[in-house]
Order: sequence, then C-alpha cells, then structure tokens
Amino acid sequence: MNGGSGMDGRADGQGRVYQASGDQHIIEHHHHGGSVSATADPVGIESVRRPTGGRAPQVFRDRTDLMERLHGAVASGGGDEIYVLHGMGGCGKTAVAHALFQYATDVVGRIGLWVNASDRATLRSGMLAVAADRGAEEGQLLAARNGLRAAADLVWDRLGASAQPWLLVLDNADNPAVLQDGWLRSSPRGTVLVTTRQAAARWWTNAELHHVGVLPSDAAAQVLCDLAPETGTVEEAKAVADRLGRLPLALTLAGGFLAHQVIEPWTMAKYGQHLVGPEQVGILDEGAAALPGDESRNLVSRTWQLSLDSLTAQGLPESTVLLRLLACFGADPLPLSLLSGLDTGGLLSRTRAEVALRGLLDQSLVSLVDAGVRCVQSHGVLIASVTSGTPAEALQELHRAAVQLLGAVVPAVPERGPQDLRLRLLAPHALALLQRTDRAVTPDALNATVRLAVALHRTGDYLSAWELTSASAAVAEPVLGAEHRLLLRARSREGRALFRLGRFEEAETLLRRVLADQERLFGPEDADSLDTRYGLSLALQPLDRGAEGLEILQRCATGREGVLGPEHPLTLRAQSALLLHTPVSQIAAWMDGNEPSHPQRCEQYIGGEHSVTLGAQFDYAVVLFKSQRHEAADVAAKKIREQYELRYGLSHPVTLAAQTLYARTRAASGDLSTALCLMSQVARQRERSVGAEHPHTAASYRYLEEFEAKQRASEHSPD
Repeated sequence: MNGGSGMDGRADGQGRVYQASGDQHIIEHHHHGGSVSATADPVGIESVRRPTGGRAPQVFRDRTDLMERLHGAVASGGGDEIYVLHGMGGCGKTAVAHALFQYATDVVGRIGLWVNASDRATLRSGMLAVAADRGAEEGQLLAARNGLRAAADLVWDRLGASAQPWLLVLDNADNPAVLQDGWLRSSPRGTVLVTTRQAAARWWTNAELHHVGVLPSDAAAQVLCDLAPETGTVEEAKAVADRLGRLPLALTLAGGFLAHQVIEPWTMAKYGQHLVGPEQVGILDEGAAALPGDESRNLVSRTWQLSLDSLTAQGLPESTVLLRLLACFGADPLPLSLLSGLDTGGLLSRTRAEVALRGLLDQSLVSLVDAGVRCVQSHGVLIASVTSGTPAEALQELHRAAVQLLGAVVPAVPERGPQDLRLRLLAPHALALLQRTDRAVTPDALNATVRLAVALHRTGDYLSAWELTSASAAVAEPVLGAEHRLLLRARSREGRALFRLGRFEEAETLLRRVLADQERLFGPEDADSLDTRYGLSLALQPLDRGAEGLEILQRCATGREGVLGPEHPLTLRAQSALLLHTPVSQIAAWMDGNEPSHPQRCEQYIGGEHSVTLGAQFDYAVVLFKSQRHEAADVAAKKIREQYELRYGLSHPVTLAAQTLYARTRAASGDLSTALCLMSQVARQRERSVGAEHPHTAASYRYLEEFEAKQRASEHSPD
C-alpha cells in the first residue's frame, strides 16, 4: 500500500481487491465445488435457513386465529399458497413470521427459507442463496448474477424441483415493486409468506391477505409481565400497555427497559408516568439497547421513517406533511370531513392531500375506519414518534393549520339540533390539539374547542360538553392564566353543562365564581358576563332559590336587551326563560293582555323555525299548564312535542321534556293510558342517557307513579 490518497493492493488465487475513496458496503456470495447439496448449509453473507433481518420474539402472545390459519397451511403438506401479513411498522408481522418459521421447521419438518425483501439488491442476493440451497449449480448461479439468464426463473425452478416441501418467508417487503420482476410466485412444493407495511390489495392479487394489528388488552399486558415479571401487577401492566396502544414493538421495548434497569430499577407504574407526549419516544428507544437486528426497525423513533422515506422516493413528500398534520390530533378515529378544508389552509392542497393519504394508507401508517362516519386513524405511539421528529420551526405552522381545520368544521354559532356523531368524534382531537399547540396558537385552539363544546351541549350531549370544557380549561389555564377571557368562557360552559347533568350545587359554585371574575374584568354588561348570569339563574331554580334566580335572570334579560337589542335571539331566549320562571300569580297580565304572546314576537323577529322560537313555544305551553289552562296547554304541548321529535329526534333532552309535558297535559285531561305510555318511554330513555340518579330521571319516575296511582284510583272508584 502506497501513501497519499491512492490505494494499491494485490490478490492471490480467487481473492478480489476493491478500491474506493468513500464508505462502501460490499457483499459477496461464494459457492465452491460445483454444486451445493440440498442438505448443506449455504455459504454466504447470511444463512437463508434461519430468520435474519429481524428479531425472534422473546415472547409471543395472542394471534390465535391467524396462527391457526397459518399452521394449517404448512401442516397440510400442500403448497401453491401465498400469504401476506400487512400492518403498520412495529405491529409484530415479523414476529408472526418467526413463530410460523419455527413451527414449520421444528414441528412439521419443512425446509425453512428466509429472505430479506427490503430492497432489490438484498432480495436478489437472498433469492439466489435460496436457489443455491435448493441445488443450483455454480454455473447457473454465475449466469444469473451476470444477467445471462433470468435469476427469478432459476430460483423458482429450483424451488419447484425441491425434494422437500418448504416455507419461504419474504420479510420486510415494504416496497412491493421489488417483487414485481417475477420474484413472487407460488409453487406446489411450498408456501410463501410475505410481511409488508404495504396494504394495497393491488400488489397482492394472488395472495391471501391478513392484517396484523395491535394486541388485545390482556395479551398486551401479559407481554409486559413476561418480559419484566417483577416490576408490577397485571393491572399496572394493562395501564402501561394501554398507554402504548398495545403495539408489540412498544411493548417489547418497554419490557426490555424495565428488565434491564440495574442501579435504580423502575416499576411499571413509574414507567407509565413517563409515557407522556413525544417524550415517550426517547424512553421507549432506551429499551432497544440490548436488542439485535436492524436498529432502524427496532427504534420507535426510526421505524416509521422508513415508510415515509419510501413515499418520498415515490414522489410523495406531501405524505410526510399530512402525517405530521394528522399527528397534531389524537389517536382516536378522526372524521375525514376535517380534511375537506385543506385548500384554505395553504399548508397542503386537497388534491395532493388525497394522493398523500393514499400513500399513508398503502404504507399502513394510517387506516380508514368506520366509526359511524368515515374516519382516518393513526396509532398513538406513531403520533408521538412523528411529533418528536418534526422540526420545531414547522410545528407552529402545523398547529395553526390544524386549528383552522378544526374551526372550519365547528359551527361558528352552534344551534340546538340532533346529536351529531362527528362532533362527538372531534372532541378528543380538539383536546389533543390543545395539549400540543404552541403557546401562540393556544387561544385559537381553545376558542375552537369551546365552540365545539357549545355545539355538543346544544345537541344534548351534556356529558361530552362538560368533559371537554373541564379538560380544555385545565390544559389551557397554565398557558393563558385563570383570568383570560377564553379560559373564563370555557369555565362558564363547564358550569352550564354541570347544570344539565343535574349537578346543581357544583354548577352554582362554579358559575358564581366565574361571574364574579368576568364582571370584575370585563364589566357586568359584557356579553360573556351576561351569558354566565343566564346560566347561574337557571342553576338556582332547582335549588329552591327561585326568587334570587329570577332577579339574576331579570338583570340578564335587561342587559341583553340593552347590549344586543330587543330582537336578538339571546335577548328573546332570556325573556322566554323569564316568563317560564315568573310565579303564575304575576304573569296574568302577560297571558291576558292584548299584545302578541312571546312566541308570536319571536316568530315575528327571528322566524318560526328558529330554535329560540320553538323554545319559547315550549315555555309558553308550560306556563299555560301551570296556569291551569289544561286544554290550551294540551294543544300546545302536542304541537311542540311533534315539532321537537321531527327537529331533534326522539332521545334529545328537549324532546323528552316536551313529551313529559304532553304526558302531564294528557293526564290532566283524563287520558291516563296515553300519559302512562308516554311517561314510561321518557323514564326509560332518561335512565339510559343520564342515569338513574339524575334529578330528571327521578322526576320522570315520580310522574309515572303518580299516573299509575290515579289510574288505580279511577279503576276502583264507583260509577
């Protein structure tokens, strides 16, 4: 060897000399002595007689149905079958292949052949090693290597001539295009098993496809207990497994971490406490230190980047942008309608997003699910991994785009309406987005989240509205401060939801506190202060403090009329509530005057179809009933009940309230049979929706008992 930048070398015999100025990875596969017997171990860079390019699972749990199907395929002695295991990175496809390989070779007695199909060069090298194993001569192999004969034809000729049945595993075939040059075929002498992230059926037209997903809860917990048996209970293992989305790779890494802590051993409970947000990726990857194999597939921080790199190489760099955008949300099913506003965001056009989404689906990075509406879903660990790998300078733009998408699908002014599944599905994503947003984006994110909570509230989904406002306020308060207008608005909506859930004392306490802050900061005539005052007035009614509630409601109605005007829906709504809660003795003038009734004024100002007009008609029917005008109340209650059923559905709380009123007017008219039927339906529905302990449920059963008692009395009374 001479000095300088050049390199000289010599070779003796069959040796070769390679010269390069940069890093090189050189692979050679040699066969000597004519032919290789079928029983001799192949000579080369790696054996095709044992699994390589992946890890044998330390523990293998569940997959019962899938393994039964695959065991049956290799145990039958038949062939001509191709099985494709597809799923996201880390879901355990290779582990299934390992388990089947061991069963086929140790139990059934088949020849096991394993080839890494991650790229063309590795696949070609491995398949030629398979041909050598199955008896190809050196001259045949040399001709195939030099392009003098079709390499794939040689391989499948030798596989077809094999004296023993075989199982051929093509592992990591994430780019199916490398198999399209004749490498993937079937043979009566054996069974082919492919593992891939590529889910598109167009690549696997002659194969039987099997999706490999995450593990069931019990099996996932048992994996952790198997790997780190002294670190926690089964229940603690379940909690950690659920936090990890029951992804086999994540479970294996977590178990490896727990099992190898020596100086200061961790418990599962302590480990679970550290699985928060993107930070969990680093702690998971620490568990890979002692694992053999391809590091990029063993590390959570790298395994999915392989798929994104593949999509970029295919001309789809937008797939990375779209996945980063989806990672701003949560791991629950996300309605696809959210992506319809992409064109206005500027981050990614809808047309390119369509292509990018197809790429993500094909690589099993996301999946389409039917949650009642069409949704896209990403795994929680994948989301954390993508987020941790996103450059900090890109996050704010992504967060702004995500908030804009969320805001576009939430009504600007939510109206009362039937329950909307899409709104409920958006709730966990709004909270996840709020948790991830940059400080500068937090106000916009909270604003969209509160609007979503209002929309849920007005569909009658009070529990979701309360959970969302309570959680979002807790997330935003450390960022915005307890006195931020949006934070107080969220707390006010939280109190309104508590009232609807029958938690009247809690609602009053919270709303009083919020109102005091709002009046101090923004003034008593501020729109937010007036809204909270309205909610507080309602919360006081069932607490036997109607006089105080009525005084607060009067201030709200007067304030709204002064700020918003007499024809504004919120003004009319407050006036309607005022009519409802004013003692009967004080409203005779309202009922008998020559001026139009309140419902008529609402219809005149905002139209007969407006939800506030319908609400005014219901309140007016209640006042008629309380005033002992049973015949007029019965007519009004029947009409509003029919309108509510048509508008909001049978199970909406306001429909149940209207049905309750109609049952009472029917009972007052002597039609106890109809009253009992109606009230029985209401009581059962309320128990299902808000629980047996809710005050409205209890009231429904009291009315039912009252009607039953009246019916028994009428049956036993003399003619």
